[in-house]
Amino acid sequence: MKRILVINPGGSSTKISVFEDKVEVLKTNINHSGEELKPYAKVMDQKEFRKNLIIETLGDKYPLTAFDAVVGRGGLMREIQSGTYQTNDLMIVDMEKAIRGEHASNLGCVLAKSIGDAIGKPSFVVDPVSVDEFADVARITGIKDLSYSSWMHALNHKAVTRLVSEKVGKPYAECNFIVAHLGSGISIVAHKDGKMVDGSGGRTNGPFAADRSGGLPAYALIELCYSGKYSHKEMVDKVSAFGGFYDYLGTKDLIAVEKRIASGDAEAKLIMDAFIYQVAKEICSYGVWFDGKVDRVIMTGGIAHSKLIMDAVREKVSYLAPMEIVAGEMEMEALAFGTLRVLNGEEEARVYC
Repeated sequence: MKRILVINPGGSSTKISVFEDKVEVLKTNINHSGEELKPYAKVMDQKEFRKNLIIETLGDKYPLTAFDAVVGRGGLMREIQSGTYQTNDLMIVDMEKAIRGEHASNLGCVLAKSIGDAIGKPSFVVDPVSVDEFADVARITGIKDLSYSSWMHALNHKAVTRLVSEKVGKPYAECNFIVAHLGSGISIVAHKDGKMVDGSGGRTNGPFAADRSGGLPAYALIELCYSGKYSHKEMVDKVSAFGGFYDYLGTKDLIAVEKRIASGDAEAKLIMDAFIYQVAKEICSYGVWFDGKVDRVIMTGGIAHSKLIMDAVREKVSYLAPMEIVAGEMEMEALAFGTLRVLNGEEEARVYC
């Protein structure tokens, strides 16, 4: 039996789980108030604070020496292939330098390596957001200075495709999937030959999300940016934190939006209809990768719990393939299972370089 400590740092919390082989025996969410985090100027400054809380939460029941490995959520790293990566010094340096931006997930490998080194056990990350398997043709935008890049929910995408491929009865590498991760952020991806060959994300292209704009009309966006109405920061915020449902309806809560629709709110219904339309349109656009031969359309993320949205999307995409719903996210399982595959010799750990 292999015991694995899983660490998933977020902006205002640190999720931890303990897995014994594939069984999750502990799952908890350590919340961090704004006041607690206020003294730390940078994400990396929170390392000891979060590490001590993790150790305190595990307590005597799960002493660190009882673990065979530690795994953390991967941060904003260099572009890499999918897989399980053993943490190394270069990875830590890149996260400390925030080479692709500040994000709480950058702490994942740092915490994992710190704890793993302290107990003399290996530490890993699995399928970070920087996994980039795009086909060359999918990178072209129409302006030479710009290219599309893969910033998707790789960890959950890979987890749900492995799960559904077992149900289909074929290896993941032989399946044709279109996966829509619908959460606070959205990514819709074509999975072909075991790779995420093309896709869209909520701050670059694709559908709008709870608070992200999705794709925007380029010329009108340029005019708005130079109109003097908004500063650079305000435009960045509008696209990444105050767009989508929030900009139209003043809420990021889609359950609240559904309640407004049920009470007869015509504006809420229009925005929801537009969201459903954009999600379905984006899903169907990736059918071109498979000559129409799609094994499954897979819906995942928190929004996949919504029967209203799932039923409406199914109605629009069912001609393409059967729809499979894997609601919520499988991040903790994906981190543990990726580590277990390495520990059991089923997969070789990749080297971050």
